[in-house]
Amino acid sequence: MTKENFSRRKFIKLASGLIISLSTLTFAGCNENSAENSDSKIANAANTDSNEVENMSKVYFSNEITAQKLIELYNKVNDGITGKVAIKLHSGEPHGPNLLPINLIRELQSTIKDSTIVECNVAYGGPRRNTESHLQTLKTNGFDFCPVDIMDADGDIDLKIPQKNFETRLSSVPVGSHIANYDSMLVYTHFKGHMMGGFGGSIKNIAIGCASSHGKLVVHGSGWPTGKPFLERMVEAGYAVADNFKNHITYINVLKNLSVDCDCDSNGAKPTMNDIGILASTDLLAIDQASIDLVYAAADSKDLIKRIESKEGLHQLDYGEKLGIGNRKYNLMQI
Repeated sequence: MTKENFSRRKFIKLASGLIISLSTLTFAGCNENSAENSDSKIANAANTDSNEVENMSKVYFSNEITAQKLIELYNKVNDGITGKVAIKLHSGEPHGPNLLPINLIRELQSTIKDSTIVECNVAYGGPRRNTESHLQTLKTNGFDFCPVDIMDADGDIDLKIPQKNFETRLSSVPVGSHIANYDSMLVYTHFKGHMMGGFGGSIKNIAIGCASSHGKLVVHGSGWPTGKPFLERMVEAGYAVADNFKNHITYINVLKNLSVDCDCDSNGAKPTMNDIGILASTDLLAIDQASIDLVYAAADSKDLIKRIESKEGLHQLDYGEKLGIGNRKYNLMQI
């Protein structure tokens, strides 16, 4: 444990229940700042003036992981959710060992009018490779309480990557064609580690998750390499999906069953850290930044941090900032 991690953890405890500007802090693996510099940043965060606060994104947080709190948090960020609603989640492999409790999303979904759980087929072997067996997997894992849509069952369409003043790795990403049937999207994410991305948050959920089976090959690249090129393609794909829905997309990250492995691993490692809570935001970058900050602040997160850093996972946030997919500065508002 570094002194910097201890300082940040101490700050979170002291500021519990207040507005916390965590992303003004640094976190392990990103710089060589001394403990003294870290303490200075903490002091600045605790005394952020009101003008700067107004320019930060809101991230709502509860350390109570219940359906009631999930609904309460969703109601804080659902102003743009209208019309036909896609609930994008990760279906996981059959009987996955670290899946989120089904009652959380079941009770939330029942409050969202005209909502459908959506997924896309995967690009590797297994039961989620084709639509029929993917639908059976969803049923096996308990997602049989509402309509379910495999969005690439009828092929895909291209979503453009918003143009920037630099060359992006992708110009477009193939996503499930049924995405065009929805007016809004709720991104419901089990935040955890990932074998290729280091961590899987809201960015990964919509980037890889909304990509069609073919689109996943485009995002991953030939040979499925890891590293910054893959991460940059993934962030670009997530940006395309977020841009497609504009102000009609919102994000929830559930920091529970924090394995180093994704739910796509049917033999995922048992979590070695405690659950943290639920976060909600309308800002794609802010919610993943806040999730990472809370993981790095936890006393028992060394295994997950090792996975994140071994795959250069924090580059998702760096590149997301460069692309302008959201705001890394946020107010963590405890509910």
